[in-house]
Amino acid sequence: MNYHQFTYHHPFPLENGEVLPQIKLAYHTWGQLNEQKSNVVWIFHALTANSNPAEWWDGLVGPAKLINPEQYFIVCVNMLGSCYGSSHALDVNPSNNEFYYHNFPTCSIRDMVHSYQLLKDYLGIKEIYLGIGGSMGGQQLLEWSVMYPHQIQRMVLLATNAQHSQWGIAFNESQRWAIEQDPTWKINDPNAGLEGLKIARSIALLSYRNYPMYQRTFMPNEGKNGSTYQRHQGNKLANRFNAFSYYALTRAMDQHHIGRDRGTIEDVLSSIPTKTLVIGISSDILFPPSEQEFIAEHIPEAELAIISSNYGHDGFLLEYEKITTLVQQFLLKKNFKHNKQTNYVNR
Repeated sequence: MNYHQFTYHHPFPLENGEVLPQIKLAYHTWGQLNEQKSNVVWIFHALTANSNPAEWWDGLVGPAKLINPEQYFIVCVNMLGSCYGSSHALDVNPSNNEFYYHNFPTCSIRDMVHSYQLLKDYLGIKEIYLGIGGSMGGQQLLEWSVMYPHQIQRMVLLATNAQHSQWGIAFNESQRWAIEQDPTWKINDPNAGLEGLKIARSIALLSYRNYPMYQRTFMPNEGKNGSTYQRHQGNKLANRFNAFSYYALTRAMDQHHIGRDRGTIEDVLSSIPTKTLVIGISSDILFPPSEQEFIAEHIPEAELAIISSNYGHDGFLLEYEKITTLVQQFLLKKNFKHNKQTNYVNR
Protein backbone atom coordinates (compact mmCIF):
# COMPACT_ATOMS: atom_id res chain seq x y z
CA MET A 1 0.00 0.00 0.00
CA ASN A 2 1.09 3.56 -0.68
CA TYR A 3 1.18 6.12 2.13
CA HIS A 4 0.11 9.72 1.44
CA GLN A 5 -0.71 12.85 3.38
CA PHE A 6 -3.29 15.40 2.32
CA THR A 7 -3.31 18.91 3.82
CA TYR A 8 -6.26 21.25 3.66
CA HIS A 9 -4.80 24.74 4.09
CA HIS A 10 -8.04 26.42 5.10
CA PRO A 11 -10.07 26.74 8.31
CA PHE A 12 -12.00 23.58 9.06
CA PRO A 13 -15.14 24.20 11.17
CA LEU A 14 -16.13 21.47 13.60
CA GLU A 15 -19.57 20.36 14.69
CA ASN A 16 -19.00 21.77 18.20
CA GLY A 17 -18.37 25.30 16.86
CA GLU A 18 -14.60 25.24 17.14
CA VAL A 19 -12.37 25.68 14.11
CA LEU A 20 -9.10 24.00 13.21
CA PRO A 21 -6.86 26.44 11.26
CA GLN A 22 -6.04 23.62 8.85
CA ILE A 23 -6.19 19.83 8.80
CA LYS A 24 -4.08 17.01 7.47
CA LEU A 25 -5.21 13.49 6.67
CA ALA A 26 -2.90 10.50 6.45
CA TYR A 27 -4.18 7.88 4.04
CA HIS A 28 -3.19 4.78 2.12
CA THR A 29 -4.18 3.74 -1.37
CA TRP A 30 -3.68 0.45 -3.14
CA GLY A 31 -4.49 -0.51 -6.70
CA GLN A 32 -5.47 1.69 -9.60
CA LEU A 33 -8.56 3.77 -10.26
CA ASN A 34 -10.15 2.41 -13.43
CA GLU A 35 -11.12 4.54 -16.40
CA GLN A 36 -14.75 4.72 -15.31
CA LYS A 37 -13.66 5.54 -11.72
CA SER A 38 -16.12 2.89 -10.60
CA ASN A 39 -13.90 0.51 -8.61
CA VAL A 40 -13.32 2.42 -5.37
CA VAL A 41 -13.43 0.52 -2.09
CA TRP A 42 -13.24 2.84 0.93
CA ILE A 43 -12.24 1.13 4.18
CA PHE A 44 -12.98 2.75 7.54
CA HIS A 45 -10.71 1.78 10.43
CA ALA A 46 -11.66 1.39 14.08
CA LEU A 47 -10.50 3.13 17.27
CA THR A 48 -6.73 2.51 17.47
CA ALA A 49 -6.02 1.20 13.97
CA ASN A 50 -4.27 3.12 11.20
CA SER A 51 -4.85 3.82 7.52
CA ASN A 52 -3.08 0.65 6.36
CA PRO A 53 -5.70 -2.14 6.47
CA ALA A 54 -3.18 -4.62 5.09
CA GLU A 55 -1.68 -4.53 8.61
CA TRP A 56 -4.81 -5.02 10.72
CA TRP A 57 -7.20 -6.68 8.22
CA ASP A 58 -4.70 -8.80 6.31
CA GLY A 59 -7.16 -11.66 5.98
CA LEU A 60 -9.48 -9.48 3.90
CA VAL A 61 -7.23 -6.98 2.11
CA GLY A 62 -4.55 -7.91 -0.42
CA PRO A 63 -3.89 -9.80 -3.65
CA ALA A 64 -6.29 -12.73 -4.17
CA LYS A 65 -8.29 -11.70 -1.10
CA LEU A 66 -11.76 -10.20 -0.72
CA ILE A 67 -10.60 -6.62 -1.26
CA ASN A 68 -8.10 -7.19 -4.02
CA PRO A 69 -5.89 -4.28 -5.22
CA GLU A 70 -5.73 -5.94 -8.63
CA GLN A 71 -9.47 -5.36 -8.94
CA TYR A 72 -10.21 -2.34 -6.75
CA PHE A 73 -8.79 1.08 -5.93
CA ILE A 74 -8.57 0.86 -2.16
CA VAL A 75 -8.65 3.95 0.06
CA CYS A 76 -8.32 4.07 3.84
CA VAL A 77 -7.94 7.31 5.82
CA ASN A 78 -6.63 7.85 9.33
CA MET A 79 -9.41 9.58 11.27
CA LEU A 80 -9.01 13.08 12.68
CA GLY A 81 -7.65 12.97 16.23
CA SER A 82 -5.71 9.76 15.70
CA CYS A 83 -1.94 9.75 16.07
CA TYR A 84 -1.15 7.92 12.82
CA GLY A 85 -0.54 10.95 10.64
CA SER A 86 -3.79 12.92 10.66
CA SER A 87 -4.32 16.09 12.68
CA HIS A 88 -4.17 15.32 16.40
CA ALA A 89 -3.15 16.64 19.79
CA LEU A 90 0.62 16.31 19.32
CA ASP A 91 0.61 18.56 16.25
CA VAL A 92 1.65 22.20 16.30
CA ASN A 93 -1.23 24.65 16.15
CA PRO A 94 -0.32 26.91 13.20
CA SER A 95 -2.19 29.82 14.75
CA ASN A 96 0.23 30.08 17.71
CA ASN A 97 3.09 27.67 16.84
CA GLU A 98 2.49 25.69 20.04
CA PHE A 99 1.59 22.01 20.44
CA TYR A 100 -2.11 21.44 20.95
CA TYR A 101 -1.86 18.83 23.73
CA HIS A 102 -5.07 19.13 25.80
CA ASN A 103 -6.37 21.99 23.65
CA PHE A 104 -6.96 19.85 20.60
CA PRO A 105 -10.74 19.79 20.12
CA THR A 106 -12.80 16.64 19.97
CA CYS A 107 -13.64 15.88 16.35
CA SER A 108 -17.00 14.16 15.98
CA ILE A 109 -17.83 11.30 13.65
CA ARG A 110 -19.52 13.86 11.40
CA ASP A 111 -16.37 16.00 11.37
CA MET A 112 -14.38 12.97 10.27
CA VAL A 113 -16.79 12.25 7.42
CA HIS A 114 -16.73 15.91 6.40
CA SER A 115 -12.93 15.77 6.19
CA TYR A 116 -13.09 12.65 4.01
CA GLN A 117 -15.15 14.59 1.49
CA LEU A 118 -12.24 16.95 0.98
CA LEU A 119 -9.93 14.03 0.27
CA LYS A 120 -12.49 12.31 -1.96
CA ASP A 121 -12.71 15.40 -4.14
CA TYR A 122 -8.92 15.80 -4.17
CA LEU A 123 -8.59 12.22 -5.44
CA GLY A 124 -11.19 12.84 -8.15
CA ILE A 125 -13.58 10.23 -6.78
CA LYS A 126 -17.27 10.80 -7.49
CA GLU A 127 -18.74 7.53 -6.29
CA ILE A 128 -17.67 4.62 -4.13
CA TYR A 129 -18.46 1.10 -5.21
CA LEU A 130 -18.13 -0.34 -1.70
CA GLY A 131 -17.70 1.18 1.74
CA ILE A 132 -16.77 -1.20 4.53
CA GLY A 133 -15.97 -0.70 8.21
CA GLY A 134 -16.44 -2.17 11.65
CA SER A 135 -17.00 -0.77 15.13
CA MET A 136 -16.06 2.95 15.11
CA GLY A 137 -15.26 2.55 11.43
CA GLY A 138 -18.80 1.36 10.86
CA GLN A 139 -20.11 4.41 12.70
CA GLN A 140 -18.26 6.65 10.25
CA LEU A 141 -19.52 4.72 7.24
CA LEU A 142 -23.11 4.85 8.47
CA GLU A 143 -22.80 8.58 9.09
CA TRP A 144 -21.41 9.06 5.58
CA SER A 145 -24.44 7.27 4.12
CA VAL A 146 -26.66 9.81 5.89
CA MET A 147 -24.64 12.97 5.18
CA TYR A 148 -23.93 12.09 1.54
CA PRO A 149 -26.58 9.48 0.70
CA HIS A 150 -25.86 8.86 -2.98
CA GLN A 151 -22.07 8.59 -3.00
CA ILE A 152 -21.72 4.98 -1.86
CA GLN A 153 -23.33 2.24 -3.94
CA ARG A 154 -23.02 -0.53 -1.36
CA MET A 155 -21.86 -0.67 2.23
CA VAL A 156 -20.93 -3.35 4.71
CA LEU A 157 -21.37 -2.43 8.37
CA LEU A 158 -19.72 -4.79 10.86
CA ALA A 159 -20.30 -4.88 14.62
CA THR A 160 -21.46 -1.27 14.83
CA ASN A 161 -24.47 0.83 15.81
CA ALA A 162 -26.60 3.84 14.91
CA GLN A 163 -26.11 5.46 18.32
CA HIS A 164 -23.39 4.60 20.79
CA SER A 165 -24.97 2.77 23.69
CA GLN A 166 -24.92 3.77 27.35
CA TRP A 167 -23.07 0.50 27.94
CA GLY A 168 -20.37 1.52 25.46
CA ILE A 169 -20.22 5.03 26.91
CA ALA A 170 -19.74 3.58 30.39
CA PHE A 171 -16.78 1.51 29.19
CA ASN A 172 -15.24 4.55 27.49
CA GLU A 173 -15.78 6.80 30.50
CA SER A 174 -14.08 4.24 32.75
CA GLN A 175 -11.13 4.23 30.37
CA ARG A 176 -10.88 8.03 30.31
CA TRP A 177 -11.17 8.06 34.09
CA ALA A 178 -8.16 5.74 34.27
CA ILE A 179 -6.20 8.16 32.09
CA GLU A 180 -7.28 11.12 34.23
CA GLN A 181 -5.94 9.40 37.36
CA ASP A 182 -2.46 9.20 35.89
CA PRO A 183 -0.46 11.95 37.71
CA THR A 184 1.20 12.92 34.42
CA TRP A 185 -2.01 13.42 32.48
CA LYS A 186 -2.26 17.19 32.92
CA ILE A 187 1.34 17.77 31.88
CA ASN A 188 2.03 19.05 28.38
CA ASP A 189 4.21 16.17 27.32
CA PRO A 190 3.85 13.57 24.53
CA ASN A 191 4.04 10.77 27.11
CA ALA A 192 1.42 12.24 29.44
CA GLY A 193 -1.11 9.71 30.68
CA LEU A 194 0.65 6.62 29.31
CA GLU A 195 0.28 4.58 32.50
CA GLY A 196 -3.40 5.45 32.57
CA LEU A 197 -3.65 4.48 28.91
CA LYS A 198 -2.34 1.01 29.77
CA ILE A 199 -5.14 0.55 32.30
CA ALA A 200 -7.67 1.97 29.85
CA ARG A 201 -6.65 -0.66 27.32
CA SER A 202 -7.02 -3.35 29.95
CA ILE A 203 -10.59 -2.20 30.60
CA ALA A 204 -11.35 -2.09 26.88
CA LEU A 205 -10.16 -5.65 26.33
CA LEU A 206 -12.82 -6.92 28.71
CA SER A 207 -15.44 -5.53 26.34
CA TYR A 208 -13.70 -6.72 23.16
CA ARG A 209 -13.62 -10.34 24.29
CA ASN A 210 -15.79 -12.25 26.79
CA TYR A 211 -15.81 -14.78 29.64
CA PRO A 212 -15.63 -17.96 27.50
CA MET A 213 -12.82 -16.50 25.40
CA TYR A 214 -10.63 -15.84 28.42
CA GLN A 215 -11.40 -19.26 29.83
CA ARG A 216 -10.41 -20.99 26.62
CA THR A 217 -7.36 -18.88 25.90
CA PHE A 218 -5.52 -18.89 29.21
CA MET A 219 -4.27 -22.04 30.87
CA PRO A 220 -2.64 -21.19 34.23
CA ASN A 221 -0.89 -24.55 34.34
CA GLU A 222 0.83 -23.59 31.08
CA GLY A 223 2.06 -20.27 32.43
CA LYS A 224 -0.60 -18.22 30.68
CA ASN A 225 -3.24 -16.18 32.46
CA GLY A 226 -5.48 -13.17 32.12
CA SER A 227 -3.30 -11.06 34.37
CA THR A 228 -0.19 -11.21 32.19
CA TYR A 229 -2.31 -10.79 29.05
CA GLN A 230 -3.94 -7.59 30.33
CA ARG A 231 -0.58 -6.04 31.20
CA HIS A 232 0.99 -7.15 27.93
CA GLN A 233 -1.79 -5.60 25.87
CA GLY A 234 -1.69 -2.39 27.90
CA ASN A 235 2.04 -2.01 27.34
CA LYS A 236 1.67 -2.91 23.68
CA LEU A 237 -0.82 -0.11 23.03
CA ALA A 238 1.22 2.44 25.01
CA ASN A 239 4.17 1.69 22.74
CA ARG A 240 2.23 2.65 19.60
CA PHE A 241 -0.46 5.12 20.66
CA ASN A 242 -0.88 8.11 22.97
CA ALA A 243 -3.36 9.03 25.66
CA PHE A 244 -4.41 12.28 23.98
CA SER A 245 -5.70 10.50 20.89
CA TYR A 246 -7.31 7.72 22.89
CA TYR A 247 -9.12 10.22 25.10
CA ALA A 248 -10.38 12.29 22.16
CA LEU A 249 -11.46 9.36 19.98
CA THR A 250 -13.46 7.66 22.71
CA ARG A 251 -15.30 10.94 23.26
CA ALA A 252 -16.05 11.12 19.53
CA MET A 253 -17.44 7.59 19.68
CA ASP A 254 -19.65 8.47 22.65
CA GLN A 255 -21.23 11.33 20.68
CA HIS A 256 -22.19 9.11 17.75
CA HIS A 257 -25.93 9.46 17.11
CA ILE A 258 -27.20 9.57 13.53
CA GLY A 259 -30.51 11.05 14.67
CA ARG A 260 -28.98 14.06 16.44
CA ASP A 261 -30.64 17.26 15.14
CA ARG A 262 -32.26 15.25 12.36
CA GLY A 263 -35.18 13.32 13.82
CA THR A 264 -35.69 9.81 15.08
CA ILE A 265 -33.01 7.23 14.41
CA GLU A 266 -35.63 5.05 12.72
CA ASP A 267 -36.58 7.82 10.29
CA VAL A 268 -32.94 8.64 9.50
CA LEU A 269 -32.10 5.00 8.83
CA SER A 270 -35.17 4.63 6.63
CA SER A 271 -33.92 7.52 4.46
CA ILE A 272 -30.68 5.71 3.53
CA PRO A 273 -30.84 4.51 -0.09
CA THR A 274 -27.64 2.43 0.00
CA LYS A 275 -27.69 -1.32 -0.53
CA THR A 276 -26.41 -2.55 2.81
CA LEU A 277 -25.09 -5.68 4.45
CA VAL A 278 -25.07 -5.53 8.24
CA ILE A 279 -22.92 -8.12 10.01
CA GLY A 280 -23.07 -8.86 13.73
CA ILE A 281 -20.97 -11.14 15.92
CA SER A 282 -22.96 -13.55 18.08
CA SER A 283 -20.68 -13.21 21.14
CA ASP A 284 -20.16 -9.44 20.93
CA ILE A 285 -21.00 -7.82 24.27
CA LEU A 286 -19.85 -4.30 23.33
CA PHE A 287 -21.85 -3.95 20.10
CA PRO A 288 -24.38 -6.77 20.59
CA PRO A 289 -26.24 -8.23 17.59
CA SER A 290 -29.42 -6.41 18.62
CA GLU A 291 -27.78 -3.17 17.48
CA GLN A 292 -27.08 -4.56 14.03
CA GLU A 293 -30.59 -6.04 13.88
CA PHE A 294 -31.97 -2.56 14.53
CA ILE A 295 -29.95 -1.02 11.70
CA ALA A 296 -30.89 -3.73 9.21
CA GLU A 297 -34.55 -3.54 10.16
CA HIS A 298 -34.82 0.14 9.25
CA ILE A 299 -32.54 0.62 6.23
CA PRO A 300 -34.84 -0.18 3.30
CA GLU A 301 -32.34 -2.16 1.22
CA ALA A 302 -30.47 -3.98 3.96
CA GLU A 303 -29.91 -7.54 4.99
CA LEU A 304 -28.50 -8.92 8.21
CA ALA A 305 -26.01 -11.69 8.89
CA ILE A 306 -24.96 -12.90 12.33
CA ILE A 307 -21.61 -14.68 12.50
CA SER A 308 -21.20 -17.32 15.17
CA SER A 309 -17.83 -16.59 16.76
CA ASN A 310 -16.00 -17.06 20.03
CA TYR A 311 -13.98 -13.88 19.59
CA GLY A 312 -16.52 -11.37 20.87
CA HIS A 313 -16.33 -7.88 19.36
CA ASP A 314 -12.89 -8.70 17.91
CA GLY A 315 -14.64 -11.19 15.66
CA PHE A 316 -15.10 -8.46 13.05
CA LEU A 317 -11.30 -8.32 12.78
CA LEU A 318 -10.66 -12.06 12.88
CA GLU A 319 -13.46 -14.00 11.16
CA TYR A 320 -11.97 -13.56 7.69
CA GLU A 321 -13.46 -16.57 5.94
CA LYS A 322 -17.01 -15.97 7.12
CA ILE A 323 -16.87 -12.26 6.32
CA THR A 324 -15.42 -12.98 2.88
CA THR A 325 -18.22 -15.41 2.04
CA LEU A 326 -20.93 -13.01 3.20
CA VAL A 327 -19.54 -9.99 1.36
CA GLN A 328 -18.97 -11.93 -1.86
CA GLN A 329 -22.61 -13.07 -1.81
CA PHE A 330 -23.72 -9.53 -1.05
CA LEU A 331 -21.83 -8.03 -3.99
CA LEU A 332 -23.49 -10.51 -6.35
CA LYS A 333 -26.98 -9.73 -5.06
CA LYS A 334 -29.33 -7.74 -7.30
CA ASN A 335 -32.58 -7.23 -5.42
CA PHE A 336 -32.90 -6.16 -1.78
CA LYS A 337 -36.35 -4.64 -1.51
CA HIS A 338 -38.86 -6.62 0.51
CA ASN A 339 -36.22 -9.24 1.13
CA LYS A 340 -35.53 -8.81 4.83
CA GLN A 341 -33.85 -11.85 6.18
CA THR A 342 -31.21 -12.88 8.68
CA ASN A 343 -28.41 -15.23 7.77
CA TYR A 344 -26.92 -17.15 10.65
CA VAL A 345 -23.39 -18.22 9.80
CA ASN A 346 -22.36 -21.40 11.64
CA ARG A 347 -24.56 -20.58 14.55
